[in-house]
Amino acid sequence: MDCIFCKIVSKDIPAEILYENESVLVFKDLNPVAPIHFLAITKEHISCTNDINSKNKHLIGEIFEVISLICKKKDIPTEYRIVNNCGAKAGQTVPHIHFHILGGRELSWPPG
Repeated sequence: MDCIFCKIVSKDIPAEILYENESVLVFKDLNPVAPIHFLAITKEHISCTNDINSKNKHLIGEIFEVISLICKKKDIPTEYRIVNNCGAKAGQTVPHIHFHILGGRELSWPPG
């Protein structure tokens, strides 16, 4: 598989890992757009939100639990944004489900 996030999971590509368990990996974004910007991904390859199903849906709940844990552990303010893009026209550049956690500055709306 030629997925950059799968290569980060397998440690073929280095990343600054903030948290890891059997199902989820959290690491700092290489091109941050906010003072706080990290990514939470499933270790299992799921291409995008459209590919969530009854067999893998528990992973999404686990990601959100981990995001809460990381924000508390790292003293990240309670005001942050979680972003998920599905498909190229929505801004998804890596076809592996992931959630951007952004904070540390005022974020405008609407995004993009």
